[in-house]
Amino acid sequence: MGKVTLKKDTELYRRRLAEKAARELAKKVQAEPKSEMEIAIERWRAEGPASFAVDVFAMNPVWDHSKPATDQHAVVPWWWEASEKLVKKRKLSIRSGHGATKSAFLAITTLWFLACYHPAKIPCTAPTGHQLEDVLWPEISKWLRVMKEHTPALAAEYDWTKSGLTLKRAPQEAFAVPRTARPENPEALQGFHSDNILFIVDEASGVHEAIFEVAQGALSTEGAFVILAANPTRTQGFFYDSFHRPGMRDRYAHVHVDCSDLKRAPLVSGAYVEDIAAKYGKDSNYYAVRVKGDFPSGDANTLIALSLLEEAKVRQVKPTGAQIVWGLDVARFGDDRCALAKRWGNAQLEKTRTWEHKDTMQTAGIVYAEYMATKPELRPYRICVDVIGIGAGVADRLKEMGLPVVMVNVSEAPAVDPKKYKRLRDELWGKSAEWAKARDCTLLDDEELIAELSSVTYKFNSEGQIIVESKDELKKRGLRSCDVADAWNLTFAVAAPIAGLSNQPLAPELPADITD
Repeated sequence: MGKVTLKKDTELYRRRLAEKAARELAKKVQAEPKSEMEIAIERWRAEGPASFAVDVFAMNPVWDHSKPATDQHAVVPWWWEASEKLVKKRKLSIRSGHGATKSAFLAITTLWFLACYHPAKIPCTAPTGHQLEDVLWPEISKWLRVMKEHTPALAAEYDWTKSGLTLKRAPQEAFAVPRTARPENPEALQGFHSDNILFIVDEASGVHEAIFEVAQGALSTEGAFVILAANPTRTQGFFYDSFHRPGMRDRYAHVHVDCSDLKRAPLVSGAYVEDIAAKYGKDSNYYAVRVKGDFPSGDANTLIALSLLEEAKVRQVKPTGAQIVWGLDVARFGDDRCALAKRWGNAQLEKTRTWEHKDTMQTAGIVYAEYMATKPELRPYRICVDVIGIGAGVADRLKEMGLPVVMVNVSEAPAVDPKKYKRLRDELWGKSAEWAKARDCTLLDDEELIAELSSVTYKFNSEGQIIVESKDELKKRGLRSCDVADAWNLTFAVAAPIAGLSNQPLAPELPADITD
């Protein structure tokens, strides 16, 4: 058969030319041995971030449980499982208790991805700026510093700033950026296109559904890497669905980190686990979420769902025009504490302050000093004090000093709505629950307040009235008195009966432009 001559303008000619070029390139690649870095990158791609951590940060691959956690520089055990599943499935959902080192894993994974893939883009999001700016981004900076000690040549490739992380040789093609996920700005995960892309969603349980709805197409991109990580605070939403929803859970690999298992999460303090169990009980939703890394149960007897409070913690809203109210719960005896809470309409102003082992005059002095140190425009319209027991003495002294005190007897005073509630204390708990259920309010990261509010149960009596679990009943369950929650609930007493004058209701909360 004679030689076939191909015309240069034919498709077959161009195809043969491309095949020839590919063969020549293959011969050249085979002739040139791979560098150590190329070999390492192939291994990191195959084995994931944990393997990267061993090589780049000189971490011990095996955790030695016979040594104190503070003396170790080793890969946390669950990182190996997460790395294997991330590489294999590319979509990973991590639920864990508090302190499981999720942020460290996400930071190292960010550095791993930029080292292994090019071009590469990593949009990182979370429900609050605090989680990105004060937690994840500084964590990336920390591990870059560790990299400089052990692998300085690779560390020199990165450029970290507060607004992003890039590779110096290709800053437009290889970068990670933080983008806060807010419902009014749901495009946090949109607009990113690359051959290699990794979406990181930190505290994913708190990210609003609007963000996931907008990003649905991007997260479903073929070949894209996705990591969702969170304390599992809600039994609904995208993060919950990634574990439970048929048709969606199959697309994600799952990692569960139970922080009561100190061999799996060795950097968690055993004292922390014991403290949460002692305060709130091992059967509480707070223990389930913060320690076990389990989704909260739908306990029908819990008055305020933990998920409502967690949503309020990440909600970005401005205080309403209502007046500022303080609530003061005065310690009675033993291990009870005094607690001072501050609320401005639909917003918690400051974390609840507590103190103990102070007498009546000392407690009055603490509150007076707090009042005088507060800017005049932020001073309370009312300070509601529970006057049962020694609280009456504190209230009397504060009134003598000219503070706008309201004396409230939560245990003995009848409810304003006696058809629904047995006592005023039950009603204040109910008002607090209604405040959270309105879903237009915001709480600070006040873990003790959130835990206490979500731990209390209720029941109905024969007359159909709501009765909230008492402090004595809480102690019988092995739980601490909910002093912080009681102080918070007192901020709703501005329309409650005055102690000793239960038939004369106080004025309701007034708009901010109306003075007392």
